[in-house]
Amino acid sequence: MKELPIHIQLHPESSKTLYEQIYEYIREEIKSGSLMQKEKLPSARFLADYLQVSRTTVDMAYGQLVSEGYLEAKPRRGYFVSTYEELSAINQALGQMPGRQDGVKGMSRRGESGTEAEAGRRGTCPGVQGREPQIRYDFSPNAIDMRYFPYATWKKITRNILVDANSKMFSLGEPQGDPELRMTICRYLHGSRGVNCEPEQIIIGAGNDYLLLLLEKILGRHVCVAMENPTYTRAYRIFRSCAYPVRFIPMDESGMRVDCLRRTDAQVAYVMPSHQYPTGVSMPIGRRMELLKWAAEAEERYLIEDDYDSEFRYKGKPLPSLQASDHSGRVVYIGTFSKAIAPAIRISYMVLPYPLLERYRCECGFYASTVSRIDQTILNEFIQDGYFERYLNKMRKRYREKHELILNALRSFERAFDISGSNAGLHVLLADRQGRSEEELADVAAREGVRVYQMQDFRMEESTDAPAMLILGYGALTGEEIREGISILENVWL
Repeated sequence: MKELPIHIQLHPESSKTLYEQIYEYIREEIKSGSLMQKEKLPSARFLADYLQVSRTTVDMAYGQLVSEGYLEAKPRRGYFVSTYEELSAINQALGQMPGRQDGVKGMSRRGESGTEAEAGRRGTCPGVQGREPQIRYDFSPNAIDMRYFPYATWKKITRNILVDANSKMFSLGEPQGDPELRMTICRYLHGSRGVNCEPEQIIIGAGNDYLLLLLEKILGRHVCVAMENPTYTRAYRIFRSCAYPVRFIPMDESGMRVDCLRRTDAQVAYVMPSHQYPTGVSMPIGRRMELLKWAAEAEERYLIEDDYDSEFRYKGKPLPSLQASDHSGRVVYIGTFSKAIAPAIRISYMVLPYPLLERYRCECGFYASTVSRIDQTILNEFIQDGYFERYLNKMRKRYREKHELILNALRSFERAFDISGSNAGLHVLLADRQGRSEEELADVAAREGVRVYQMQDFRMEESTDAPAMLILGYGALTGEEIREGISILENVWL
């Protein structure tokens, strides 16, 4: 076993926590090839004793590395470096940082010249067909809890802005969005998601729908798009409305299968690597590097990274974005504040790589911004003054409590269902082991006043061997509603 602890130097005075220092050291050792594939790491107990830190600190570092796919945890054997093909070679192939393209170089930072809305943007989830029963408990995966929204703070910021408003506030503004908000988003993304970008690369729009439609103007017509199956059906409808041919790529436990992607004529792949919707799969580093390699192998290949609910992770810190590992300018990063703050906050953002930024300015720079400057200013102050971070921390705690509550309530279901999708997002998945259909399970639940959602509503191509799978969201429900709803499901399903 490699004497790894000898080389780790912890710095208690550092701004980074001890577990982050351990995690980053081991990650860099793996990425550089100093730690080889299948190599066994020291036990958490040994490493904790050697470094004179708590066992919990080491467990958190190892747990984060396992979540990101750098390590594998083998029961009663320990932790081993994961196996994935040619990571060092891939890193070298993608290692050249993207310089600014000639057409963009020298431009100013300002450039030239709850429902089916964003909170419900992950599929239509029609639920039970036919007669609509009276639903008392709706386990929607799209709904969020608005009871803790800081209404007073939002009103105060709005009032102060309108009191101090001048004529500039009511002017049209820049097409890409206000520079102040773009700078704030840039810093937030780098600190929370590891996104590497400049404010000039960010485009602000009223929801992801608008940004995907704008992206169609940037990428061009009739571009073949690959999507995971099952997938976010709203994005699929938007791509189809743009006359894009769509290829559906099967998934495994690591996400989109790149071997199947290579057998298509797709030029763009739409992925959700941090927390795939609706399956809940988190893409490990090996699969991410395979996708980046695929994108770099041909001109005009791009990855669209939809990072829709990365803020809500309950074990370890949020996984780094795919864009953070992109060194060839092939990833278009898209995110929104609608899930983290409120559905009515119709403010999303898109980070364009420099080649596409040049094309945007040439082809689409005349499109006016679709977000009010007043709304942009309110959001900017909400983030800059620390209210967003405090609200996000509060909601993580609330959702974590609900997450633990629903998992505990579902323990009796383990004899009839496989339960997955834990530790992130706002829903869990139940796969039936008794041969029942999704319609049968959803119908019997609806007759008792409980609405659950079927995986088949997100499958673009039918799979005959896929088990019946139900989606249970808990974001908008109270603890008592979760317990009562699960109790009813226990009575009718078990």
